Order: sequence, then structure tokens, then C-alpha cells
Amino acid sequence: MAARSVDVPALVAAARAGSPRAVARLISLVEDAHPALREVMAALAPHTGHAHVIGLTGSPGVGKSTSTTTMVGAFRARGKRVGILAVDPSSPFSGGALLGDRVRMQDHVLDPEVYIRSMASRGHLGGLSWTTPQALRVLDAAGCDVILVETVGVGQSEVEVAGLADTTIVLLAPGMGDGIQAAKAGILEIGDLFVVNKADRDGADATVRDLRHMISLGDRTEPGLWRPPVVKTVAARGEGLDDVMEAVDKHVEWLSSSSALRQRRLARAGTEIEAIAMAALRSRIASLRHDESLDRLAADVVDGRSDPYAAADQVVAALT
Repeated sequence: MAARSVDVPALVAAARAGSPRAVARLISLVEDAHPALREVMAALAPHTGHAHVIGLTGSPGVGKSTSTTTMVGAFRARGKRVGILAVDPSSPFSGGALLGDRVRMQDHVLDPEVYIRSMASRGHLGGLSWTTPQALRVLDAAGCDVILVETVGVGQSEVEVAGLADTTIVLLAPGMGDGIQAAKAGILEIGDLFVVNKADRDGADATVRDLRHMISLGDRTEPGLWRPPVVKTVAARGEGLDDVMEAVDKHVEWLSSSSALRQRRLARAGTEIEAIAMAALRSRIASLRHDESLDRLAADVVDGRSDPYAAADQVVAALT
């Protein structure tokens, strides 16, 4: 089907004015890889770079959605406009998602200063959707002061949110792995703040102690570097929220007083550019398969007339 025509300037203006419908339409254009997406990103670019992006990640069941909801309430009490990107896992069969995070955020759905968007991961690894960086740009340009990105429950490798957020919060719960497991999962390297949720359960103090010990063994003990604090919460009752917000504020101050914020955003933009370029290259390589060029090179490799490296060089030469 032909893509619907889009009045990009009007849509961007409406989003800048606070229209949730316009913001939703822009994010849908991102998710659909609409032909107008390049024009949309160009129009949004001058208005981005103001929102503080906070990523929340952790294993399934640690209370990410509940913690997100309580943090939204705290930011709204400060008069902040908040955007939420909640990434849900997609079904491997239908490609759809339950979008259950929205079910848990009923406290804020009627607040015009809170925008909640559920996104399906669509099979993308890393705990995020591949369209998350561009969706962040939409919310940033739409005037959100804070954007909370809640990832799919991560396992032992899905830590992509660290490259997307200014502040990364890692949530854990007692009885869901010790400090060694945390080190294996790689979360000790990505976390700016560790939150041990459900701290009313047995083993919470031991989890905090293990985390602090493992962090002390890392490379963040040098003067001037940020040393991640470990905070206990019971998000369902709002306990420990003040400690979390205080830790986030301190991290924001540290980012502002050092070059870390600039470095993180440069790295984020570089990764985003690389991903877009790689997608374009994959599309062009796919076109080689359609005209059977790639099949001919594959046949040469199989029959011994060429080798994979030489064939790959020919593909690169054809692309350039």
C-alpha cells in the first residue's frame, strides 16, 4: 500500500505545542520507517538535546514498571514534563506485544504532562526496540524534561540501554541472583545507580552488601569518577523513592560538572548514525541478492573459484 502523505511541518508544530496525538503520529512514522522519516528527523533536530534520559533495566519481575510509575509521580511533583517509552517483548509468533507496562501506569494516563508510549521490541535484542533512539528524539523535541526508558527484562547480555541513557538505573530484587550473577550479567559496568527493590523481603541487606563489594572491586574508585550508589526501595509502597531521586539528582550534577554528559551523547549519536548507515547498507546488499549478483558470488565460493573475503570485497566495491 502507498504510504499516507504527511504534512511534516504542521505535525512537528503540533507536537511542539504539546499535542499527544501529533507525538503519537510522529512515533508511528518512526516505527513504520515512513518515507517522510528523514524530513521528520531534520525538522526535529533543532529542538532536541534538552531532555534528561533515564534508563531503567533489570530482570523480569524486579518491579521496573512500578518503580517507573513512582518516579514519574516524583518528577511531576517537581513540575517536570515526563515522557515514558516502555518496551515490551514481542511474540515470536504474532510479532505483537502485550503492552502490559501501560496497564501498570494507570495513575498517570490522564495527566496531560505525561506521555506514555508502549513499544514492541519486534525481536530486537538488547532490551530495546530498534526505533527507540528516534522515538526519544520525538519526545525530546516535544518538550519532555525527563524521558524514562523502561526496557524489556534483560538477561546476561541485553544491556543496550546504557548507550541510550544519560542515567542508567539497574533494578534488582532479593533472591534473584547474587553479586557474582550481577557481574556475569554485565550490569555492574552499565549501572549509574543500583536499586534493590522489594527490600522488605529476606536477603535484601545481603544483596546490597554483595553489590557494594563488587562495585568496590571495579575501576570506578578513582577520584573524580562516578561511584554508583546502591539504594533499597519498596516501590509498591513508595518507600525509598526519596533516596532514588536524591541519587539521580547527584548523578545529574556530576554529569553537568564533568564532560561525561557530552561524551555519552556523542557516543549515542555515533551509534545511532552507525545503525542507520548499516540499515541502508543491508538494504543495498539485499538489492544485490535480487539481481542475483550475491548468488553468483556465493556459487563462486562454493565451487572454489573464489573465497569469502574476495567475494565480500566485490560486494563492498559494488556498494561504493
